[in-house]
Amino acid sequence: MVLEGSSEAVCSPSSLELRPSGHRTSSSSSSSSSSSSSPLQNHDAFLTNEKEPAQYGELIVLGYNGCLANGDKGRRRSRLALYKRSKANGVKPDIIHNISTPLVSKAFTNKSQHSISYTLSRSHSVIVEYSQDSSTDMFQIGRSTESMIDFVVTDTSPSGQGAGEGQSAQSTISRYACRVICERRPPYSTRIYAAGFDSSKNIFLGERAAKWRTSDGLMDGLTTNGVLVMHPTGGFSEGPAPGVWREISVCGNVYALRETRSAQQRGKLVENESNTLQDGSLIDLCGATLLWRTPEGLRRTPTLKQLESLRQETNAARPQCPVGFNTLAFPSLAQREVVDKKQPWVYVNCGHVHGYHNWGFRKEKGGGAGADERECPMCRRVGPYVPLWLGCEGGLYLDAGHPTHAFCPCGHVCSEKTARCWAQIPLPHGTHAFHAACPFCGTWLTGEQGYIKLIFQGPVD
Repeated sequence: MVLEGSSEAVCSPSSLELRPSGHRTSSSSSSSSSSSSSPLQNHDAFLTNEKEPAQYGELIVLGYNGCLANGDKGRRRSRLALYKRSKANGVKPDIIHNISTPLVSKAFTNKSQHSISYTLSRSHSVIVEYSQDSSTDMFQIGRSTESMIDFVVTDTSPSGQGAGEGQSAQSTISRYACRVICERRPPYSTRIYAAGFDSSKNIFLGERAAKWRTSDGLMDGLTTNGVLVMHPTGGFSEGPAPGVWREISVCGNVYALRETRSAQQRGKLVENESNTLQDGSLIDLCGATLLWRTPEGLRRTPTLKQLESLRQETNAARPQCPVGFNTLAFPSLAQREVVDKKQPWVYVNCGHVHGYHNWGFRKEKGGGAGADERECPMCRRVGPYVPLWLGCEGGLYLDAGHPTHAFCPCGHVCSEKTARCWAQIPLPHGTHAFHAACPFCGTWLTGEQGYIKLIFQGPVD
């Protein structure tokens, strides 16, 4: 058995913490592994003498509109707040071991401390031991329901229907997808790293995994399907232009995208960009995309109470169907997927808002893509006719503006600023495709802009 040399590893230390969060009608929320416990109940981050621990930010899964289809339960939820833990649990790279015997490698991976194993060949491995870091908090995200995962994420499909319990084996999301590290002292910098530690406190990169020695002789690598990040250009609340999607390595370095999601060859190192998250950063785990919001950014977004006020204000204007002259009203925010008889509907190709009517079909001979499209009685434009739903996830908004625009073709309604921003953002899809999608339900956007300005008719009296 040969054990050669040791030295300080340079993989940037990272620290961050995750905590389940509800809508900001309450000042705190937490994550629990029990499905019966409230999201505002015990979490180790709450076990502190401080009345209110420092909040690092919140992670929001796109496509769920505020709640999973079957409800937020424990660590499996659509949104998670990250708070300062009562005791630091971060780790940092410490000692590098070059191993030339498999038995020695196995002995190291069985240790009770965190480590990353890089298998270079059947007879050669590099193991990087990690030591405790009292200055950071670590939170892990992945598909696994094991206790070391703070935020359990499953694949998101359009309309917010996440993968069920029986579908997890076919998921493209890694069981230990990534880890987020937060500095425990202001300004609470938050960094993201590919891969999370398993139950043995190990990250294992096998022979076929993309890995390499860096220019300074250290090790780094990529996970199978990768962890992609896009930082907005400018402040997110100001309606920024989309940034460029990059891939984050196990050590937190930034690379250009591979040719395909799981290609063996890594992209080019991007030296002038970092893995530090900022308000509006997007994290794609190949099956689910997460939005990072900072406390400052969240203060500019509408709370659930404010969204309810906007709903009531819109209904108080008594919009009417221009044909049936019946008064329309957006249903309660708690009412999902069940269309109300007073619910407004829209022709997404023109924006005219009506009440529901069962006529105006323009069926094509033999069916086809346009078989169920309808003709707007106001302007005669033909296109999809869908019910309107208010976007309930305040963290996806850029501002608290009035709900005047709707995404096409799903009909989710939000402020103009919010609609314009999300319609410009290409979200990863499959191995190398990108497509703009509604952040509230995940439906791919269609039409010239991806959204439409709503045209309401006021009361005739």
